[in-house]
Parts: sequence; C-alpha cells; structure tokens
Amino acid sequence: MSHTPDPTPRPLDHLAECGKGDAPALVLRGETLSYEDLRTRVAELASWLKAQAPDEGARIASWSAKGALTCLLPLACARAGLVHVPVNPLLKRAQVAHILADSGSVMLLGTAARLKTLEDGDVPADCAMLDEATVWQAVTAQDGALGPSRQNPDNLAAILYTSGSTGRPKGVMLSHANMWLGAVSVSNYLGLEADDVTLAVLPLSFDYGQNQLFSTWYAGGSVVPLDYLFPKDVVKACATHGITTLAAVPPLWVQLTEIEWPAEAVSPMRRLTNSGGALTEELVRELRSIFAQAKLFPMYGLTEAFRSTYLDPSLVDSHPTSMGKAIPFAEILVIDDQGEVAEVGEEGELVHCGPLVAQGYWRDPVRTGERFKPAPEVSEYGGMAVWSGDRVKRDINGLLYFVGRRDAMIKSAGNRISPQEIEDAARATGLVAEAVALGVKDERLGHAVHLVVRALAGAVDPKDNLPKALAKELPNFMQPHVIHWRTVLPLNPNGKLDRTAIAREIGA
Repeated sequence: MSHTPDPTPRPLDHLAECGKGDAPALVLRGETLSYEDLRTRVAELASWLKAQAPDEGARIASWSAKGALTCLLPLACARAGLVHVPVNPLLKRAQVAHILADSGSVMLLGTAARLKTLEDGDVPADCAMLDEATVWQAVTAQDGALGPSRQNPDNLAAILYTSGSTGRPKGVMLSHANMWLGAVSVSNYLGLEADDVTLAVLPLSFDYGQNQLFSTWYAGGSVVPLDYLFPKDVVKACATHGITTLAAVPPLWVQLTEIEWPAEAVSPMRRLTNSGGALTEELVRELRSIFAQAKLFPMYGLTEAFRSTYLDPSLVDSHPTSMGKAIPFAEILVIDDQGEVAEVGEEGELVHCGPLVAQGYWRDPVRTGERFKPAPEVSEYGGMAVWSGDRVKRDINGLLYFVGRRDAMIKSAGNRISPQEIEDAARATGLVAEAVALGVKDERLGHAVHLVVRALAGAVDPKDNLPKALAKELPNFMQPHVIHWRTVLPLNPNGKLDRTAIAREIGA
C-alpha cells in the first residue's frame, strides 16, 4: 500500500468491510473468522450491545485475554454508538475498580476467572457484569444485526487508560477518526497488503496493540492474536502461521534474540515494528542478523496522539538511534523554551499536531489543559496539539533524536507506570510511612522499578510482608524489582521528599 493515504476519516466499524469476504480476518485458537464472518459477528454483537445499552455514548468495559470478544468489541461498540473501554488484562481489582468508576461504564464484559477476583464495591451498582460465554450465548439467541454505521467520525469511540507520572490512570479519549486514520497511516507506511499475517502479541488495551488489528484489517490482511507465556511461544506461532508482521517492545525483542529461530519462522517475516522504548544499537544488529530480509521499523508514539514518528528501514543501519520523521497525518514540531521552532541540533519539546491528536482526558479538564494546548502558530493543521513533555532534537536531515522525558514516568517492559500509584499501594499496606518509586536503567526492561521506603513504626515484619502485600494489589509489571529500606528519607527545602537526592543515591 505505497499510494498516498486517503485522509478522509470513516466510522471505525467500517474496518470490517475492508477485506474480501472469504479471506481470513481473525485466526483464533478454536476457529478462523473470514471477513464475511467478521462482518456477521460484528453486526450481531453490535445489535445485542445496543439493546443492552441504548444510550448513545454509553461506556462498555472489557477485561479479558485475547479472543473473539476483545478483538470484535472495538468495532461492535463503534457500530452501536457506544464507547469501548478496554482494560489491560494484567491489571488487578483495585485498578479495574478505578477505571470502572472513572469511566462510568454501564457494562463489564470479561473472562469468568477475572470477574471472580472482584470484591464488593469494586463494580458500581449500575454496571452489569457478564462473562464471555454468557455474552456469546445471548448474542446467538437474539436475531438482530446492525449494518455499517453512519457515525460521525468525530464522535468518541474509545477511552484508553494510561498512567500519568502522578496519580491514578487517566482515560485518553479517542474518536473514530483518530483510530481510523491511525490504521490508514500505519498500513500505508508499513506497506501492509491483503496477504499479510500479523501476530498480535501486544495487549489490546494499548493503542499500539489495537492498531495491530486495525491496520491489518484496513489492508484486508489476517490477524493472529496471541497471549504468550514464554518467548518461544512467539517463535512457534510465527512458524505455525507464516507470520509476516511482528510488533513488540524492546524487552520482548531482547528475549526473542536470545532464542533460536527456525527457518520456517524467519523466512515469511517481512517487517518488524518497535515502539514503547528505544532500540539499542546492539539490539538493532541482533535483529538484523536474525531477520536479514525483513524491514525494521523503529517508532515513537504516545497514547494522546497514537503514533508520531517512524524511522524508514533504509536508514536504520546508518541512524540506529533516530526516532525518524512524522508518520502520515502527523505534524511534528520541535519547540524551544521560548515557544519558537528550535534550530537544527537545538533541544526542544516534541509537539504533535494534526488529526491523530486525541480529544483529551476523560472528565479531567485540569490534566487535559496541561497536555492538550493550542498548536504553535507555525502549524499547518492548527487546532489542539499534544505537548508531549518529551525533549528531542532534529538534525539537518530532519531526523529526530530523543533526549529525555520531562516527567517522572517509569517506562518498564513497554509499560508506562505511575510512580505515585506504586507509592500509594505501598503506604496502603500499613507497613511503610514513606515511599518513593523510581525507574533505574535496566538493559532488559528499559527501566526497572525500584521502591525506596521507610518502615512505619510498629509494623510487623515489614521487610517480609511488603512484597507479599504488593503482589496482591499491583499487577506484575508494577512490582518493585528492588525495595530499598531506609530509616530516614531526605527532604528538599520545601519539606517534601527529595526525589532527586533519592534517585541519585540509588543510581536512578
């Protein structure tokens, strides 16, 4: 798909109409859905959802592993005029309870085992809770089917929850246009075709993960969802299904380069894509040695604007540390501290303008105003822009290079983690009086979570009990890799915990 991408947004559910009827669209464990099957299932699921939640814009949450329900809900909700709220299946009850309450979801659909972990008060009284088997039984029992919608592309279609540097996860509001044009853009610059097969290993609660589905379906290709336990599961799936497109984050790439790849897994591969953290020069070399014939696409993105840049595969060997240039439909400006376009080689803030910019944070005008601001006057698109907080430089050829993050976000194994969320959980155990969570550079994870704490006076065996307590309350990717115990934590002149001093002490 090397032609100029069509900038006209459409309702998201129209992705089901892109492939040929008998071509495979979704390869699940027990069945393969053709595009005709996809259209039928989406139409029936949308009809059932509309009957259960007749109010336009009602939120429907899902909390499940990859399967027919999680893959089809984004399109079915969009067709029914509803808003999908995908919950990361790795989250635990406290995070799920927050998302349900904050989003005002009227339904929670998920796997029975996950739903059973929720306790009294976790699910609002007006939020119905159904397991996947019950949903499909109900869908099959009804006769309705909704055809392709006429939704306004500017309407809200999804809320994706992402952690901020402080506080609990916030919901990024995405329109039909945001996600449709994201699919068009990625399909175009990756050169996806109808005979491509994408292995979807990333969580479908992330924009990068969802786009595995959307961009492939836009091209009329096939998606194989995979929840893997070990890296070898990914290799096996690539060989079994003749995978041509594989997306991952750096920690997974590191693991995948440490195991053997048989020829039947390597030879069909056409492209590798990376986001969620920068590739190292060593990792680039290792990937190129294993997949010599495949194109490697390093990418940079943020949930608030989906995807911002990609590096052309032809430049990877000569510019391995570059973020590349803007993707189709994105305008990327580097703005200095005086509000002007930064000179070549000068550090500035990455500002993303254009139709991929999200609609802000759900029910959070304060944080929306901090990140979503009017575009600089030089912008061709104008309107609202995402001021990323990331510091970058642009070279004489227009290639961007990442300098650093302005906020305190921890980025570990491709996950964006709020330090405050970990700190709140630690203090809630009743075992520590003070807590500071920091990211320490780690070769495999990008950043490892370190927790610096001072025990609460009178706490019983805090060093033994804190890891156990956190294991019950936080998902695995938020668990501290190291807990540092201190009798005193330094304070800054304002009387607050001195994070800079603490970070320096532990090498963060």
